[in-house]
Amino acid sequence: MARIRYAARTEAEIAAARTASTELPDIWSTGVVAVWETDPVAVAAVLPPPLEPTARPLVRVTVSTVALPGYPLGAGSFAVAAAHRGTEGWYPLVMPMTHERALTGGREVFGEPKKLGEVTVERDGPAVRAALARHGIAFVEIRGAVGDPLPLPEPAQKTDFYFKFLPAVDGSGVDGSGFDLGPVLVHCTRTERIRRLERVTGEVVLRESRYDPVADLPVRSLVEITLGEKTTDQKGRVAERVSPRDLLPYLHQRYDDPQQVLDGPPEGSV
Repeated sequence: MARIRYAARTEAEIAAARTASTELPDIWSTGVVAVWETDPVAVAAVLPPPLEPTARPLVRVTVSTVALPGYPLGAGSFAVAAAHRGTEGWYPLVMPMTHERALTGGREVFGEPKKLGEVTVERDGPAVRAALARHGIAFVEIRGAVGDPLPLPEPAQKTDFYFKFLPAVDGSGVDGSGFDLGPVLVHCTRTERIRRLERVTGEVVLRESRYDPVADLPVRSLVEITLGEKTTDQKGRVAERVSPRDLLPYLHQRYDDPQQVLDGPPEGSV
C-alpha cells in the first residue's frame, strides 16, 4: 500500500526535518533599502503598546530578491522605528512575500505581518527600480541611479518587533479578551552581514492603497537609499505578554478585510 502522505510522521522524520532546518547555508539577498524621516504623530499612532516611538520618526523600506536554488524569492518590509523597554528596533507594518513558503514560518512562529505580494528589484546599468505591490497597486516604489561603492559595515545586530496572537473563534475568547490565547510581543534579533553596498541617488514614491495605507507615513526628509548584498540569521524570543485590550484596536493592521477582526473589545472585557 502506498504511504498515506497526510499520516503522522515518525520521530526519525521529525528529527531529520529539524536538523535540516538548522543546517542551511548562508543565503545572500540583493536589495534596495530606503530610510526617511516621516511625521512623528503618524509613527506614534501606528505603534501598539507597549512599543514607543524613538527620538527620530524613521521609516525603513527593504525590497530584496533571494536567488534560492529553484525557488527565487522576493521579500519586502515596510517598518517604522520603535523602542521597547530600552531596546530600539523596527516595527514592520507589512512584509510582502512572493511565495507562501516564505509566509508560513514567519507568521505562525514569529508573528510577522507577512502577506502575499509582488516584490521587484530591477537594475539596468546605473538605473535601479524597486517596488512592493499588492492588489495591483505598487504602494512603494524606489527609483534612482546607483553611484559610488560605500564602505562595508561590520556585522551588526538588529531587532524587529512582532505581535503573535490568535483571534478568538467565537469573537469573545478567553475572558472576553477577543483572543483564544493571550498575545505576546516577540523580539526577533538578526545578525546582518553585508558584502556589497552602493549609494543610490533617487526618490521614494508612496501610492494610495486601502489595503496597504503606507501613504500615511510620507517622506519628509530622505536619509539614504542603498543597494547591497547581505545575509542574515535570526533568533526570536517572547519578550512579554501584552494586554489584549491594548492590542485589539490594532489587529486591522494584519488583515486586508476589516470584517475579519472586531472593531474593539467586547463590552466588559479587560
